[in-house]
Amino acid sequence: MNWINSKIENGIGTIELNRADKFNSFNRDMADEFNATLTEFTHNEDIRCVVITGLGKAFCAGQDLQEAIDPQGPGLKKIIQEGYNPSIEKITQMPKPVIAAVNGVAAGAGANIALACDFVVAKKSASFIQAFSKIGLVPDSGGTFFLPRLVGYQRAIAQMMLGEKVSADEALNMGMIYAAWEDDAFEDEVSKLANKLSQMPTKGLAFTKFALQKSMNQNLAEQLQTELEFQLIAGQTADHKEGVQAFLEKRNPVFTGK
Repeated sequence: MNWINSKIENGIGTIELNRADKFNSFNRDMADEFNATLTEFTHNEDIRCVVITGLGKAFCAGQDLQEAIDPQGPGLKKIIQEGYNPSIEKITQMPKPVIAAVNGVAAGAGANIALACDFVVAKKSASFIQAFSKIGLVPDSGGTFFLPRLVGYQRAIAQMMLGEKVSADEALNMGMIYAAWEDDAFEDEVSKLANKLSQMPTKGLAFTKFALQKSMNQNLAEQLQTELEFQLIAGQTADHKEGVQAFLEKRNPVFTGK
């Protein structure tokens, strides 16, 4: 049984969580497949944008609790250290844009995997729940890092302590996600966004992503130096040369991701 469906089409790599009967909650095998697919997509230069979504009614309900409490199971340390933490690192270090296409409920680690992505888009009917407090646990999978940076301390701690459901519209209004689309238009809108990103200068987008990440922990002087370093690298890419040439020739650029 494959717990992850993946496909590559027109420069877009799609990862679909495939455990719909369990609301796409993670077990160890699924986490291993997810991480292996993320690694594959990282190194595949034909992929210029990645979409992560879920099969069925849910995006991801987080951890399979039956596995978490199983005395013969991997235990919380391995689940987090060998499963979720590598996933978050792979998503944030992916040298191309990553879209979380939240098609339904995103709870616990599922919500935080989404928030680790570069773009979070959701169906209007979707929701986000920091469910950890309901079972006496602490938010993981980067949640305590990303959520307060997106919505501020007060809203983050309220979500994490109270464990209240946040609708897609509420998430949009507080700056937690990029877009909330009507359910019947969702797949088309995700496709439009992914196609647009896949045709842009991929290396320049990656340097932008990494520069923004560094800005979270650097002062202005350090950030200016980071911008300079990335700019010098970007200035040597084929896509930069194409962009300039297209501008001079008054035509649309054709970027190749090189």
